[in-house]
Amino acid sequence: MSTYTIPVGPLHVALEEPMYFRIEVDGEKVVSVDITAGHVHRGIEYLATKRNIYQNIVLTERVCSLCSNSHPQTYCMALESITGMVVPPRAQYLRVIADETKRVASHMFNVAILAHIVGFDSLFMHVMEAREIMQDTKEAVFGNRMDIAAMAIGGVKYDLDKEGRDYFIAQLDKLEPTLRDEIIPLYQTNSSIVDRTRGIGVLSAADCVDYGLMGPVARGSGHAYDVRKQAPYAVYDRLDFEMALGEYGDVWSRAMVRWQEALTSIGLIRQCLRDMPAGPTTAGPVPPIPAGEAVAKTEAPRGELIYYLKTNGTDRPERLKWRVPTYMNWDALNVMMAGARISDIPLIVNSIDPCISCTER
Repeated sequence: MSTYTIPVGPLHVALEEPMYFRIEVDGEKVVSVDITAGHVHRGIEYLATKRNIYQNIVLTERVCSLCSNSHPQTYCMALESITGMVVPPRAQYLRVIADETKRVASHMFNVAILAHIVGFDSLFMHVMEAREIMQDTKEAVFGNRMDIAAMAIGGVKYDLDKEGRDYFIAQLDKLEPTLRDEIIPLYQTNSSIVDRTRGIGVLSAADCVDYGLMGPVARGSGHAYDVRKQAPYAVYDRLDFEMALGEYGDVWSRAMVRWQEALTSIGLIRQCLRDMPAGPTTAGPVPPIPAGEAVAKTEAPRGELIYYLKTNGTDRPERLKWRVPTYMNWDALNVMMAGARISDIPLIVNSIDPCISCTER
């Protein structure tokens, strides 16, 4: 049979966001993939040079909703490096709490979509119902369910008193057993999930290195790199946690890495709530911004997020650029989709947790 081309996207019922793939297939098997990006370009890097340092906290938080804490945090870290500001210990713990809260919600959303794609909609709704525990927590603690506005230059904009800590712990006490005892075992053993995801979209650790992949996609293939471990920021070097690694490099392994990381994040939040010292939540007023440049990186839910910031002595950046993990993950779809069935395409695409907002900026 001769090959033929199937256009997938930019609008498609099985894809979360406007991606466009031209899939060359032979019968039911994928032969090659041509990825076209740029459908929702917003020019945010240019806009950042037209706004002052405070306005850019708001702007960077709106790059992506699921990574909305990681972007302003990394931006603030780069600016703090240029100004020499030292973030107080309490604020560093509060930054980790905000970071890991967003990570739990992000990972739960991705693996919920996996269940929806395979047709297990009751599990999809169960995961999303459990995710509401974290969403309610964000609304109660930060005042918003998505863009939580926790970051400030030199610290954070929120604090937790005893009542807030007790509430947070109570919410984690509800969520953790639901994940550990009810939801995760279904993903590990249910045939509707396992039969559709094991051995699908396989990516080796060597491929991860070749394509420069990061985050749960790379760790699902056993590639042991996590910014929180290799280049710790905030107080991650004071916290006890293990890096989650997959064994098979397939869709199922990437899902299981995200589940393990969700449990790990809950443990990190508990440690921060327990060990967080008293003290100020900001370093005080921002000093005049000198000319300079800095690079900062964090572990966003999808992987390593890098910010480059260049200042010129004014309150507006001369250049602000970020490197997000999704773009490299996109490129690796050429490996993951090779030889796959047409019906597996949405599962493989979802397994990289694509973020068009981060990528097309």
